[in-house]
Amino acid sequence: MMRWIISLLCVLLVLCAPAPVIAQEAETPEITEEQLQQGDELAQKALEATEKGNFTTAENYWTQLINVFSSNPAVWSNRGNSRVSQNKLDEAITDYNQAIELAGDAPDPYLNRGTAYEKQQRWEKALADYNRVLELNPEDAMAYNNRGNAKAGQGRWEEAITDYQKAAEIAPTDFAFARGNAALALYQTGEKEQALRKMRNLVRKYPMFPDMRAALSAVLWEQGDQGEAKSNWVAAMGIDSRYQNLDWVENIRRWPPQMVAALEKFINFQ
Repeated sequence: MMRWIISLLCVLLVLCAPAPVIAQEAETPEITEEQLQQGDELAQKALEATEKGNFTTAENYWTQLINVFSSNPAVWSNRGNSRVSQNKLDEAITDYNQAIELAGDAPDPYLNRGTAYEKQQRWEKALADYNRVLELNPEDAMAYNNRGNAKAGQGRWEEAITDYQKAAEIAPTDFAFARGNAALALYQTGEKEQALRKMRNLVRKYPMFPDMRAALSAVLWEQGDQGEAKSNWVAAMGIDSRYQNLDWVENIRRWPPQMVAALEKFINFQ
């Protein structure tokens, strides 16, 4: 899961500042009103391209912004995000490094760089970045969730559950995914009944939550409730068909091994 370092409004606020953030005054070229307007338009286009999944296009727009507003950490971090979305991880990390150099006390570049490290399975580096985010903002729910993901990558399931639960506690109405992650990790640790209860509750509250629909299908099938398992599977496939791809579930979504095994049984024998 990733977070944009800035909303469009923040882009405008930074771009419209008298001088680019943190740049030394002697080295800061004068920014014209025309450049500010063009920057506004490019930022809007970059965000629209991102919303449509056109990450290469978004990257090009952020690069154009960097060429003019190179002292702005936000444009570097956003270009890093567009590169992560294309799996250009080393290049993304380079962008995040630049954003951190420009704004070392901003939490989002660390959070985003941690996500890139996670994709490379560089767990300790990811954990260091998430810990830094939590130093800067101890109430950052996303950092707790992502730190849980990194700990899960190391097989530290109990610690991962603690982080997921903390994320859900901080953002109880906005962060269902952390609660879903906790349910999956509970299943991995053998707490299958508790995991099932959490999955049911999440599906009841968020019926369009495909991750939990697919997980519930696997768990119910294992328990012999074939009818309800298939019903949830039909719903999950109607929302997100990627869950029938076990490689995606295991390596991209990164379900715990026991959950992947349960889903494999369901897919192969239904």
